[in-house]
Amino acid sequence: MPSNAFSSNQILLFFLISSPFCYSIDFNYPAVFNFGDSNSDTGGLVAGLGGHLVPPNGQAYFKNPSGRSCDGRLIVDFLMDAMDLPFLNAYLDAVGAPTFKKGCNFAAAASKILPATSASLSPFSFGIQVAQFLRFKDRVIQLQAKSKKLDKYIPTAESFGKGLYMFDIGQNDLAGAFYSKSLDQVLASIPTILLEFETGIKKLYDEGARNLWIHNTGPLGCLPQNIAKFGTDTSKLDELGCVSTHNQASKLLNLQLHALTTKLKAQLSEANITYVDIYTIKSNLIGNYSRYGFEQPLAACCGYGGLPLNYDIRVACGQTKVINGSTITANACSDSTEYVNWDGIHCTEAANQHVSSQILTGKYSDPPFADKMPFLFKLKF
Repeated sequence: MPSNAFSSNQILLFFLISSPFCYSIDFNYPAVFNFGDSNSDTGGLVAGLGGHLVPPNGQAYFKNPSGRSCDGRLIVDFLMDAMDLPFLNAYLDAVGAPTFKKGCNFAAAASKILPATSASLSPFSFGIQVAQFLRFKDRVIQLQAKSKKLDKYIPTAESFGKGLYMFDIGQNDLAGAFYSKSLDQVLASIPTILLEFETGIKKLYDEGARNLWIHNTGPLGCLPQNIAKFGTDTSKLDELGCVSTHNQASKLLNLQLHALTTKLKAQLSEANITYVDIYTIKSNLIGNYSRYGFEQPLAACCGYGGLPLNYDIRVACGQTKVINGSTITANACSDSTEYVNWDGIHCTEAANQHVSSQILTGKYSDPPFADKMPFLFKLKF
């Protein structure tokens, strides 16, 4: 990257500092409750199933695996940081004296919106995550009624009504379906997926949730894992080099999700719902990667096989296996900041930082809040 070039974050911060036209609205939440999959899992799946991630996961920020499928921080971490709130502890993580004073993370890697089956990699579907929240809330209220000794570890009762509820889930419902279903079948399943999502949202609303922040699904066809499996025929790739069918499904899910959020705004009169267009942000990053300081838009940093994808489904990031008599290891690249993708499925910390900075401009949200974010001035990244 040339020495006189500026990153997207530098440009954003320069604009924020120099602009006299930034207006202020109340965006200070006492707590955040997050629901999702690996895009926002801060340790839920490994705690829930007793598994673990291995180095080099976590190397860029935490210096050790942190339960996140990433070399460092996730989008949810950057958003918490921007709101001047601590990183969210996973609901199921009982080790390390976790505190839930400022919220709780129910996200678990590999989770779907639809109920889990015997073949599911995660049992913690969206409905289960909502049920976990309901138990969490009931338990917090019970503890508060008994004693004040735990107040520094658990949210206040008012946090449940005034807190922010964040959602980033749905991509696994689509991605997994392509292994056994045709495109038409995948597309036909979207209304059922979103009906399950709607049911969960309404349960949370009935429990007092009022501030809802909903991320749509990114371009699934641009994940190295999907390109390696479904993109060997180049005629099936789009102009970005991504699998057309997967991106088509992502777009339709997002279109219907946007329509659902519009319906929910009308039905849930007291709700403040923000729909965030992650798909456009990530597509712009992949299509214009060099402009933002990246060099590899579609290759995995931590993988095996070399360019153009550096991905082999047989060996996960950090693992060593003997395949056909040869020992192979999925090692990390020398500089993960040059890569959009970390391990074939998830973004690098650098990409997550870029996406977060774009989210915080407010330009990709409905309703938009481009000039109304006071906490932007406190960005630490």
